[in-house]
Amino acid sequence: MKFVSVLIALTLPALASLNTSAAEPQASPAVGTGGCASWLDHSMGKLHRQDSWDLCQLTANRPVLLVNTASFCGYTPQFEGLEALYQRYKDQGLVIIGFPSDDFFQESDESAETAEVCYVNYGVTFPMTSEINVRGRDAHPIFEHLKQADSPSWNFNKYLIGKDGAIIEHFGSNTEPLDDELLAAIETAL
Repeated sequence: MKFVSVLIALTLPALASLNTSAAEPQASPAVGTGGCASWLDHSMGKLHRQDSWDLCQLTANRPVLLVNTASFCGYTPQFEGLEALYQRYKDQGLVIIGFPSDDFFQESDESAETAEVCYVNYGVTFPMTSEINVRGRDAHPIFEHLKQADSPSWNFNKYLIGKDGAIIEHFGSNTEPLDDELLAAIETAL
């Protein structure tokens, strides 16, 4: 009997708080406990490496440009412009993250070959993840979230994310990394 009284005493305050929160719906925070957008709270393998990127740590309170990439695409030379963009704005806080994907059948099956294209051919120094899916049923949760702006219809879609984790703007494959409109959006986000 004593146990039941203790259990009731412990349970009643918890039930009361459940009632209060049920009566007042809470908006889910855009920013998680690590200071990053909750939808960016993922660990992602690094391109052709055994270790991982902590995307929450990498993106917390910073503007971010997310790009789905491919090594053997007509847009692959955009790596050069993305690297120039990164060098231009990284000290002001911009993070660029490349996500290699073979969803459009223009990525190598070998991560070593993808890494060579990115790091050797184009001198990429911004974070590149291991290969992921960016569309369809198997799309990574990050790209599932980005569908709010638009799903990638090809390689080298660029998604500008604000410091608060909100999607600012989607730029398609045809938008060059050093395009005036993209530069203006980045400068506003900084």
